[in-house]
Amino acid sequence: MLDEVGRWLRRRSWRVADRPLEDLLAAKRRTGTTVSVVLPALDEEATVGDIVSVIRRELASPHPGTGTALVDELIVMNSGSTDRTAEVAAAAGAEVVHRDEVLPRLPPRPGKGEVLWRSLLATSGDIVCFVDADLREFSPDFVTGIVGPLLTEPDVHLVKAMYDRPLRNDPAGGGRVTELVARPLLNLHWPRLAGLVQPLGGEYAARRSLLERLPFPVGYGVELALLVDTLELAGLDALAQVDVGVRLHRNQDGQALGRMATAIHAAAERRIARGPATVDGTRGGIEALSGGTALTQFERDGTGCFVPRGHLVDVEERPPMCTVPEYGQRMAA
Repeated sequence: MLDEVGRWLRRRSWRVADRPLEDLLAAKRRTGTTVSVVLPALDEEATVGDIVSVIRRELASPHPGTGTALVDELIVMNSGSTDRTAEVAAAAGAEVVHRDEVLPRLPPRPGKGEVLWRSLLATSGDIVCFVDADLREFSPDFVTGIVGPLLTEPDVHLVKAMYDRPLRNDPAGGGRVTELVARPLLNLHWPRLAGLVQPLGGEYAARRSLLERLPFPVGYGVELALLVDTLELAGLDALAQVDVGVRLHRNQDGQALGRMATAIHAAAERRIARGPATVDGTRGGIEALSGGTALTQFERDGTGCFVPRGHLVDVEERPPMCTVPEYGQRMAA
């Protein structure tokens, strides 16, 4: 297995500099491929505007001399924000789509995966590129890096960004849930995915033809689930990763990470239990799964005593988007 992972790393790991923007634009013109960028956003007014501005200026405007833009569609999926996220994103030039307005017959679930799933119905690109909206000092490399292999390597279907994640004075101290939860799970149960540096990272791009066939956990289990399901559906060489440098973002507290870890465990356990069955949305795929799991955490009260706080972690999964009638109607239009 180590030999297979090593071969995959040599074939499917790149640096962003390996594909200059001019080469990507040439490939885009040659193939006619369209690219949508989606920023899932919940109360990110402090950072979303800068990210949108960089993408609009560097990637969504026609490149001098070619007349081609890498990004055809830039959408901020507003996930119930209570701050000025929507206003800031719109002012910076993004199209803002409110989660509740997409597929309104279906009550929305809170969670990142829910927003990513609904974004498939709100976008039209052949390639869908997801970028978290809390990034600081944003570089267009986060987009060009992960879109690049999809434009130049026909057999690649999903590309993850890899990077350093600093935390305080530790240049690699971020990604605590990755190191304590996701990486052990992958190595134990899906060792062919052991070569992924940032399996939970929020910056990745994929072909629509793949994403529409996969189920989406509504919460933080979505990144691990997409990797496992892509491996089963398309094989290891359909996955790739690109080094884009350093990722600076808002780090969550320990209790929030505990709830994130619970959602990831739930997504993993569901896939362990089902065995190696192939995900195939064209035959109905995985049914929509509902429910939540309780997580007890502790806080001190006003008297200094520990008191339990119960949190319901939503582990519902949405079915492959290609099984949703509204999606089929839109794609046929």
